[in-house]
Amino acid sequence: MSSVSRPTVHPVEAPPLTDGPQNALIRVRMKDVQGMPGTRGSLSLRLTQFAFGLVSICVMATTSDFRSVTAFRYLVGAVSVQILWSLSMAIVDIYALLVRRSLRKQFIFRLFTIGDGIISTLTYAAACAAAGITVLIDNDLDKCSMNHCARFQTATAMAYISCFAIMPSFLLNFWSLASQ
Repeated sequence: MSSVSRPTVHPVEAPPLTDGPQNALIRVRMKDVQGMPGTRGSLSLRLTQFAFGLVSICVMATTSDFRSVTAFRYLVGAVSVQILWSLSMAIVDIYALLVRRSLRKQFIFRLFTIGDGIISTLTYAAACAAAGITVLIDNDLDKCSMNHCARFQTATAMAYISCFAIMPSFLLNFWSLASQ
């Protein structure tokens, strides 16, 4: 007797018919919309969020007196959290693209949507607080010559851009979650 394996045939069910009243309720999935988790659009949005957040922190950290203002410390903290979130979500997107897996599970959409909503609100609030302080220093107190107003304004602008880069991710994920 030889120890050669023999092929096995497994019966397969016939696919359901496409025309008929019982199959009329079958939902067809849309193609992945760019910007949704696991797409190249999502990866580019995440990398944009990360880059502008990193520029914001680097510009703010180069000033010596940002620690003296609570709003600037809040901006650095909020953008730091946003950077970590964007980087971790970019890694998830890279993994999904490399293994060619679609991230269509409802749990993943909820996680992305809730995370993007919280992070964008946090970053937006911090950017608004920092913008208020820069306006106070520049326009109301006229002490821009003694402070790093240009750097503060640049860091605040980068935080706003980073926050606005999160919005498409949040809106697309929220739309997809609501349509399920």
